[in-house]
Amino acid sequence: MKKNFPLQAEGKHPDRVLEAVKHDIRKYFKRERNRDVPKGVDFWDFDCKVGLTADTAEVVRVSGVIEAVDAAAQTGASSVYVEILSKHGMRVIKAQDDYEDPTQDAQY
Repeated sequence: MKKNFPLQAEGKHPDRVLEAVKHDIRKYFKRERNRDVPKGVDFWDFDCKVGLTADTAEVVRVSGVIEAVDAAAQTGASSVYVEILSKHGMRVIKAQDDYEDPTQDAQY
């Protein structure tokens, strides 16, 4: 999804417009995550960018997309650009040596 969302609409309260934008973003994430994953892939991952325009959009984490849209709305911008591209994700398993059991007492 590459979309420029207007944050101000005539006859609508800006807070309701912002909530509608956030709803569309969450709905897109949910729809993409519910798609069948290809064989050999663990989950759907996303590359996300948010900014006032496509040229000034900065890379953000999936968990930071909504906060970035809120920040853009706080600046009084008339629109916000959101780019979310799905990609294949693979889980990375940590080695057992890196795991530290919190129930074990530390030795001094």
